[in-house]
Amino acid sequence: LLLATWQLGLGRALAFLALGYLVSWAAELCSITWGFPFGEYLYIPGTLDRELWVAGVPFMDSLSYVFLAYAAYTLALAALAPLRRESRFSLMDADPLQASRSVWILGAVLMVTLDIIIDPVALRGYRWFLGQIYGYPQGGVYFGIPLANFGGWLVVALILIGILQWLATRLPASPRWDWGKRRLPFQALLGPALYLGILGFNLAMTFLIGEPCLGWVGVFIYLPFLTWLGVKLLSAPR
Repeated sequence: LLLATWQLGLGRALAFLALGYLVSWAAELCSITWGFPFGEYLYIPGTLDRELWVAGVPFMDSLSYVFLAYAAYTLALAALAPLRRESRFSLMDADPLQASRSVWILGAVLMVTLDIIIDPVALRGYRWFLGQIYGYPQGGVYFGIPLANFGGWLVVALILIGILQWLATRLPASPRWDWGKRRLPFQALLGPALYLGILGFNLAMTFLIGEPCLGWVGVFIYLPFLTWLGVKLLSAPR
């Protein structure tokens, strides 16, 4: 929320928080009720007395989609922006791309790819401090996750990042929307750092719970993209 406020302004950040949560909650409610868009799954009500639930969906679960969407969006911006060494870490070069179709599609794919890492280790939450919070009654082909889940994530990711792009580029400049917005050194790396932190934590937990095959699959999924991104950042022309 703080990173989004610095980049977009508090008004836009809060608007995305609210709209993104509602979209994510509605998608989860439809899935646990009718099996769409994530496929058939269920939440285990073991934490009903310890956290907020909204119509059968844990509040923090739907809220997490918003943070993942923002992190994926900023990583897509950093990946696609033309970079110069003297302004490599400024978002100024990325401003024209904020509403682009390329950022929309890449951001959505990056959000889905992050779920490919998160969902299998979260499904095994009974083996670490997360606990068993949900399950797929029919199982699935990808380490217990049905492929329909990732299709649903792509749909939701496209909607969330589309909303974020609209808020970032279509709302007029005003104190109501822009409060807290600022330019900071290394700002273009803050959102991607959040993304990579989430990725690193989940990969680390995957290895710690004794799932090396799952962990190495995650590493090799990201290796080409992160290698390319690192080369781009380090070789930006003056």
